[in-house]
Amino acid sequence: MIMKKVVITAVLAVSILSFTQFAYAGNKDRSGQAGATEMLINPWGQSTGVFGMNVACASSIDALKTNVAGLANVDNTDIGFSHVIYLTNSQVTINNIAIAQRLGNKGVLGVNVMSMGFGDITVTNDLNPEGSGTYRPQFLNFEVGFAKEFSNSVRAGFAATFINEQLTSIHANGAAFEGGVQYVTGARDNFHFGITLRNIGTNMRFQGTGFTVNGEAPENTYTISENTPADKFPLPTYLAIGASYDFYLDEGHLKGPDDKPKHRLTTMFCFTSNSFNNDYLGGGLEYSFKDMFMVRAGYRYENGIGTATSTTMYTGLATGITVQKQVGDKGPMLAIDYSYRPTQKPSNGVHVFTVRFMRK
Repeated sequence: MIMKKVVITAVLAVSILSFTQFAYAGNKDRSGQAGATEMLINPWGQSTGVFGMNVACASSIDALKTNVAGLANVDNTDIGFSHVIYLTNSQVTINNIAIAQRLGNKGVLGVNVMSMGFGDITVTNDLNPEGSGTYRPQFLNFEVGFAKEFSNSVRAGFAATFINEQLTSIHANGAAFEGGVQYVTGARDNFHFGITLRNIGTNMRFQGTGFTVNGEAPENTYTISENTPADKFPLPTYLAIGASYDFYLDEGHLKGPDDKPKHRLTTMFCFTSNSFNNDYLGGGLEYSFKDMFMVRAGYRYENGIGTATSTTMYTGLATGITVQKQVGDKGPMLAIDYSYRPTQKPSNGVHVFTVRFMRK
């Protein structure tokens, strides 16, 4: 039985790798042309611990940033808070809050709000190159998602995100849409397949009084105001395809069908095709003991990663941990997640801290 599972997982991995051969290089001609790249940031410790490789098996509120179809796995009510130290020793931080509520047999509705701050930045211009005063840019994403389980095997979801990027006198607004599907099968629903298409939306453009410059007309007879328009920019659209398999390590020692395994090892594989960045692929592992303690790790590979020509700050590694326990006899499940992804110098890694409450 174990050997059969290993063969299935190996065949699955080879299939995904074969699929990626024709598209792996990414779109170099459009690299760096997208904006609103905060849409690529995942603020949840559970999924960033495997570098987002859980597209096929995301099953909590973190599905809103991974594969919205996984939102359908919420049993009753999930509430989560997360704080991200995006670049250690910088002033870049991310705060995130989300809630998901099951609406009976109709499905699950989820809301996610993510705020990104950059600290105080000195105001400079051609007249004051040393700076005078400070300003604080703020990025805000407001997402609403809905997912439904159509059968014991198929889940699908859809979400829309409102995007706001705000500086002192310049702002940009946009809207993005996404959809996802998850398929589950196996004796214990332990084979998972998922696909999601994210960040399809409107072009964005910065506008505001910050683009207006006052100048003198010829011969200094009067003052004129000139407005320099900004060009539009697209959103960072991407397609992710993933699969995972749950190995129950003590399955052979279970006495009956109602007995729950204590030890689970989940393998994950994922390929992501980006419209404006390098494509990447990777895998992850998660070990769970009684669904109370989980440790995970992942690796993401793309062209040039870890070298001087790399287009990403990450080294490709990720690791994380979860501790969760029910509060009282009838209280919610309390989960604490942490993940760390090392980055190239001079930044010192990305830390994600998450607290989740799940009512069954």
